[in-house]
Amino acid sequence: MITRFGLLRRDPVLTRDQFDAHWRHAHGPLAAQFPGLRAYNQHRVVNDAQFGIDHGRGPWQLDGFSELRFDDLHAMKSAVASPAFGAALTDERGFLGDVHLVACERHEVVPVSLGDGPFVKRMTLLKRLPGLTSEAFRHEWLTVHAQWVRQWPDVLGYVQNLVIDRWHDSREDSAPYEAVPVDGIVEFWFRDTETAARLYASDVVARTQQHARVFLDEITPFFVETRRIV
Repeated sequence: MITRFGLLRRDPVLTRDQFDAHWRHAHGPLAAQFPGLRAYNQHRVVNDAQFGIDHGRGPWQLDGFSELRFDDLHAMKSAVASPAFGAALTDERGFLGDVHLVACERHEVVPVSLGDGPFVKRMTLLKRLPGLTSEAFRHEWLTVHAQWVRQWPDVLGYVQNLVIDRWHDSREDSAPYEAVPVDGIVEFWFRDTETAARLYASDVVARTQQHARVFLDEITPFFVETRRIV
């Protein structure tokens, strides 16, 4: 399974509510028609506080994350070449100021189990340390760091999305790393922000954050509200 995330900034002439309404009611139905699409979620940013993270934040200012899942890269690229994608791309000009795109491998470290109660979700952009290879980042994050997070209590789900390709101006030609300097996207679920705050004050999280300094340059989190389109 491949996940294609869009890192979205609204057109500055639009309010947050206007952006969200267009994204949901006009753009969402267009993107839902992509051939080969297995799932489509829209994540609206509601808070960009650093929230318990003792690490440098990146420059990203986002209004939302789009999340589209395909069986593989071939299916994703076929969707981009389809007439349905052309219609959605034309519509973007009416409500987006900028969009960066990444394709990711999805790794579910703590299985998502939300139950019937409320929950909050946080999505985080990760950038590796300068000089660290993508292979070394992959090992530190998917193998070492994942073992630390598995020890955390009160986590309803933790998913690592490892970036394997990126785009900015073109939707067909890959962008250089400098144009989209993101190596991973974290998805974290908690029952509520109070539970998350207690967790981030714990020793196990402090030790996990110490390990983050071994391989991460920037950690840029956003709390989001999610709606499922497909």
